Amino acid sequence: MIGQALAAAAGAPPVPFWQEPEIWLLVAFVIFLGLVGRPMFTRITGGLDDRAERIRAQLDEARQLREEAQALLANYQRKQRDAVKEAEEILRQAGQEAAHLAAEAEAALEVTLKRREALAQDRIAQAEARAVEAVKDEAIEVALAATKALIEQHMDKAKAEQLLDAAVKELPGKLR
Repeated sequence: MIGQALAAAAGAPPVPFWQEPEIWLLVAFVIFLGLVGRPMFTRITGGLDDRAERIRAQLDEARQLREEAQALLANYQRKQRDAVKEAEEILRQAGQEAAHLAAEAEAALEVTLKRREALAQDRIAQAEARAVEAVKDEAIEVALAATKALIEQHMDKAKAEQLLDAAVKELPGKLR
């Protein structure tokens, strides 16, 4: 080409293109690129393919880790909701239990107070009975002493002893 341009300028006949050294240089360069460039191209594309595969694997792993993290998050959120519900249920049951225990304690206190009141009334009744018995005993002693004094003043000793013995014998039957 360059040679044809120079030959045409000098007035020489044109040289066929296959005899041009530039053409053969171009052919040699293309063959060189084909021989040397093809393995390099294969290596470069293989390296790029490997890198793309590693990146794809990392993306898949990241996607899988993200899905696992979302599943774990959902699981923990569900567990937290369950724990909150369970805590609310425990508090509700504790409130019911406390109310039930308070009602039981109030009922037990009322029963205890009634029992103590009944015991106190029994003790009062016993004390009254003892007091009445003591008054009766005192009245009997006073009556006996008065009777004895009256009998001693108005009767002789033999008649008095006879009446006293009869009264003492009748006394247990009259007291009942």
